[in-house]
Amino acid sequence: MKNKVTKAIFPVAGLGTRFLPATKSVPKEIMTLVDRPLIQYAIDEARAAGIKEFIFVTSRGKSALEDYFDHSPVLEEELERKGKTELLDVLKQTYMDSGAIAYIRQHKALGLGHAVWCARRLIGDEPFAVILPDDVIAAEKPCLQQMIEAFEESPASMVAAMEVPPEKASAYGVLDVKEDMGSVVSVKGMVEKPKPGTAPSNLAVIGRYVLQNSVMENLDQMKSGAGGEIQLTDAIADEITAGRPVHGFRFKGQRFDCGSKAGFLQATVSFGLGRPDLREELLNYLEDVMHIEHAAQ
Repeated sequence: MKNKVTKAIFPVAGLGTRFLPATKSVPKEIMTLVDRPLIQYAIDEARAAGIKEFIFVTSRGKSALEDYFDHSPVLEEELERKGKTELLDVLKQTYMDSGAIAYIRQHKALGLGHAVWCARRLIGDEPFAVILPDDVIAAEKPCLQQMIEAFEESPASMVAAMEVPPEKASAYGVLDVKEDMGSVVSVKGMVEKPKPGTAPSNLAVIGRYVLQNSVMENLDQMKSGAGGEIQLTDAIADEITAGRPVHGFRFKGQRFDCGSKAGFLQATVSFGLGRPDLREELLNYLEDVMHIEHAAQ
């Protein structure tokens, strides 16, 4: 069985309706967090984890996403002419080698599991990663790298997990823990969006997965789950039913839900404060705002 993970699926077919009207013409994944689009954070994380093949599951209206990774000769020439070498280096980080990136269309919005299944022919019989660009994770060692290292030590399908307040568990897929071994937990079940008060734990699945190919075979069954959609968590739970191990992985880092406006704003502030060139000016502004708010009360 091959355990080297070199392929990653990026499900980016969603319409981004929570960010209308911006997403009427701009794919949500291209929206910028400080000065990089969300998708660039996901790509950088995948590259750091050793991913060589990048598979995007897209839909109509995502051409700007494809253009983003293409070469830009006119812009490159202009930056070279003006001697802006630092910006040129930044630009080149957005390029993808020919053949490294593939685009698959999801023609109907049938759920995350279906989006992943759309990439089955490009995955073949190998293990693979799934990255949801909405979940941006600030970490000293990138989250997916942490997970792939753990997967190589113990090659079971693995989901990134974090503890959430019990009252918020119903918004997530939640793990039913068999054995807690610290950063890795053995899982005996998974529940997608449990009804309030019924969650088996407060350990929620977030948008990073390292999966054995048998999960793709489970998705072939096209079983309808929560919300009438084909859920990836159901296909992972089928691994447990079949007697194959599934692990949750407590990653080290801070996750931001950039699929929500509040989460996007929080990430913008946090990443802005993390930038030496922006920190002082932004911090001064935030202190002024808090002072005005406090005075108004």
